[in-house]
Amino acid sequence: MPQIVVIGAGIGGLTFGIALRRQLGRGFDHFVIYEKATDVGGTWRDNIYPGATSDVATHFYSASTDLNPDWSATHTPQPEMYEYWRKLASKYNLYRHIVFNRTVVSATWDAAENLYRIVTKDVITGEEFSTTAKILISAIGILEIPNYPKIAGLESFKGQKFHSARWDTGVDLRGKRVAVVGNGASAIQFIPHISEDATVQITEFCRTPNWMVPPMRAKFSPFWKWSFRYIPLWMRLYRLFLYSRSELNYLTNFANPKIRAKTTGLLTGYIKAVAPKEYHDKLIPDYTLGCKRLLLDTSFLRSLHRPNVDLNWDGIQSVSEEGIITKTGQKLPYDVIIFATGFTADRYLINVVGEKGMSVQDYYDSQEGPKAYLGCTVPGFPNFFMIAGPNIATGHTSAIYTEEIQINYIMKFVKPLLSNLVTSFTVTPRATDAYNDLLQARLARSVWTDCVSWYRTGGGKGRVTSIFPGPMFLFAHWLRRPKWEDYVVNAKSRRWAWRVWRERWFRRLNPFQWLAMLGGVFLTWLAG
Repeated sequence: MPQIVVIGAGIGGLTFGIALRRQLGRGFDHFVIYEKATDVGGTWRDNIYPGATSDVATHFYSASTDLNPDWSATHTPQPEMYEYWRKLASKYNLYRHIVFNRTVVSATWDAAENLYRIVTKDVITGEEFSTTAKILISAIGILEIPNYPKIAGLESFKGQKFHSARWDTGVDLRGKRVAVVGNGASAIQFIPHISEDATVQITEFCRTPNWMVPPMRAKFSPFWKWSFRYIPLWMRLYRLFLYSRSELNYLTNFANPKIRAKTTGLLTGYIKAVAPKEYHDKLIPDYTLGCKRLLLDTSFLRSLHRPNVDLNWDGIQSVSEEGIITKTGQKLPYDVIIFATGFTADRYLINVVGEKGMSVQDYYDSQEGPKAYLGCTVPGFPNFFMIAGPNIATGHTSAIYTEEIQINYIMKFVKPLLSNLVTSFTVTPRATDAYNDLLQARLARSVWTDCVSWYRTGGGKGRVTSIFPGPMFLFAHWLRRPKWEDYVVNAKSRRWAWRVWRERWFRRLNPFQWLAMLGGVFLTWLAG
């Protein structure tokens, strides 16, 4: 039986597997990764829509352990990114630890044995299997479950329909009338591509405009690739530059109202300069810059000049057999409907059950939304760690970088558990509440409460449970090492028990209290 079970072979699961290999040695084999699909890669395996690409510079949106001098461009397309992660899975010999076409049905904590009893199911045959694990790692991410809007009559549509995150390559769009529902990150990437064919008539149904950043993409010349490969530290310095730029972006546009106001004016000017004049009043947002995800324009605004592209802001009332009925009563016929409506980010759908018989989703419901400590651990769930848990997403930097910070933190728990020095770690409700009170206090002073967005629960109007309200150096500082006082530690080793007690009391008492306590011990000794 494996000592560690990882749920998901996406970017988080692979990065965790790489950490196990690098920190515990390539000889460590006591782990298994369950993946419901047929290959690794997660979002870069699934999102195959035309024009799919990263909106974070690829030299930063990649593993810090495996920098690549051969990226074709500053922001590489999906096939190249997908192949990069497949190569890493091979390099670290992770494939033999991955069970494909296997979903995790449930995982229940057994307090008597200090392990999780896990049930998995083969997605092809339906056969169920049982296993156990001392440590359970959730690497399912937050942008994994496509969100389909609840529209009356949707099932009656006789044409073809699919979500952009599950692009149907068997649907030929040539000569078709296509309705695109949504105008977020995926829509602005694929519309410029599918509209290149003049026979494809596209109507994009928009709800809220987005702040768009001018294109910052370029292909790397042979000289750039040569310099990355052969000049010592050059690639590391370039990555440091990208990190510094992202942090500066947060400290200015997200945290400084004066600079944000100037940037708002610049982006307003950009939209007006590039988009058709007829859409200016609709395309310029009326909410605070940064409240919703900033989008990197990929020729979307220019594509609006094409005669086969139209924007519709009337709203959708229902769907009929032939097409869409708007809230103004207009009936519009379509052959294909593509949903570019994002993902469900506020649910945890795997039945992980903790020490009190409560599932993770039950805990979320009791807290009125997703909640965790440092986005990693949940009260009542011993030895359960989340990668990309609640309040971990950012609007300015690399998601892979944040996950690596989390994984390095989690590994500080993994080592004593595997060495049998500790039987379990469980974060306390007190620490979790205090941490989330701090987050919500920072969020209350931030831009993220100014509008409706996927960062929030309750249809985008509740608490902000996805975004981290700070720069990444703050997050890295908070996760530099565990605070054992925030955990219930069941230690088997006297040395570990003493370490936990020592750190707990050293943190609680200030220097004057320590002097007073030592003075009291000394006086007691003198009184003898």
